[in-house]
Amino acid sequence: MVVYMDVVWLLNLLVDSMLLWLTAIILKRHVTIWKILIGGLIGSILIILSITPLAHYAGKPLVKLGFSIIMVYSVFGFKRLKYYFSNLLTFYFMTFLTGGMLIGIHYFLNFDLEMNNAVALASIRGFGDPISWMFVIFGLPIAWYFAKQRIDTFEVTKIQYDQIVKVEININGVHIILPGLIDSGNQLHDPISKAPVMIVSTQSLLEKLPAQIIELSENHERLMDGSIQLDSEWYDKIRLIPAKAVGKNNQLLVAYKPDTLHIQNEEGSWNVQKSLISFTNQKLSSDDVFQCIVHPKMLTGIPIQNAS
Repeated sequence: MVVYMDVVWLLNLLVDSMLLWLTAIILKRHVTIWKILIGGLIGSILIILSITPLAHYAGKPLVKLGFSIIMVYSVFGFKRLKYYFSNLLTFYFMTFLTGGMLIGIHYFLNFDLEMNNAVALASIRGFGDPISWMFVIFGLPIAWYFAKQRIDTFEVTKIQYDQIVKVEININGVHIILPGLIDSGNQLHDPISKAPVMIVSTQSLLEKLPAQIIELSENHERLMDGSIQLDSEWYDKIRLIPAKAVGKNNQLLVAYKPDTLHIQNEEGSWNVQKSLISFTNQKLSSDDVFQCIVHPKMLTGIPIQNAS
């Protein structure tokens, strides 16, 4: 059997370099192409060792791990232990992700009884596994696109969940606990008292809030035209907030002053002394991750306790 070791070596050099490049893209590491090629060259040494007296050791998992450690170090360097392990684990993540993805696609589209014969024939010819060559030829654009899209989604989700807080509201005997999203774009506040305004969806509060408050959340103008009458205890809580909306330059929102407002996240908890709440019948999150929008100034004070 004739094995073209130069072709197999080139295959592994390209595969290792591609995986290192994808790792740099995912982690947003700025590395030069020559460092990536050096890392791929180090990884391809295992192919050369396979035709030497050290071939028995070249296939050992610890030897492969050692080469991976050197590859990642040569490309990304070592700044601190956490930084280095992040690079190493992401490199293995990309290896398993792209390899499994391409093998899965291959067998999904071409699974038949002739596959084993094709692989055997390619091996006899000495050019390596056709799946590996498919990885080199088609793997870069497919793996890059898939990884980039998935990581962007993960980043958005992580940013969103990092800004999720627990909101606890007490107003006129109504006790409400909701997940809230801290939104830096929410700059709504009372121009007189400067109290920040929190937007709360009534979608999950239909059985807790009075029917008049629910109806008013659908159209705040019904308070001004007198079509809705509230109990006196709710009138005492009302504040009218000027706001701008699409198609409406001048609009008054009905907001309420809560008896207590408590916000908690992983960093601590806050008893917000100055705040207002405006109810809306709109669904703020399509997947119900959050049900209210928190004004960022509500968390500008010192936490009353640290999260355990």
